[in-house]
Amino acid sequence: MASQSQGIQQLLQAEKRAAEKVAEARKRKNRRLKQAKEEAQAEIEQYRMQREKEFKTKEAAALGSHGNSAVEVDRDTVERMALILASYRGNRETVLGDLLQRVCDITPEFHVNYRVAG
Repeated sequence: MASQSQGIQQLLQAEKRAAEKVAEARKRKNRRLKQAKEEAQAEIEQYRMQREKEFKTKEAAALGSHGNSAVEVDRDTVERMALILASYRGNRETVLGDLLQRVCDITPEFHVNYRVAG
């Protein structure tokens, strides 16, 4: 009987050691997963910062050339508006006179397709 209870005790101790090993393996696995996650997060952040820096560089280059273009477009617009206003002021009286003449001086005549019945 003593050897049987000693065998049971050995089995219980072996089971306890196995449970401890499994628990330790789980802890190691969780630590490795956490470490891998942190490394991946750091790598993602580094990549994101690199891409953002490249974008800022390209954006600055593009906006630098657009800044000069915008000034030129504004200057050109002002010049064209001045020309249009000068043309308007110079031709206003002539156009109004022609328009009033055509509206007020009507000469009645028959249309080419009009036929007199008869």
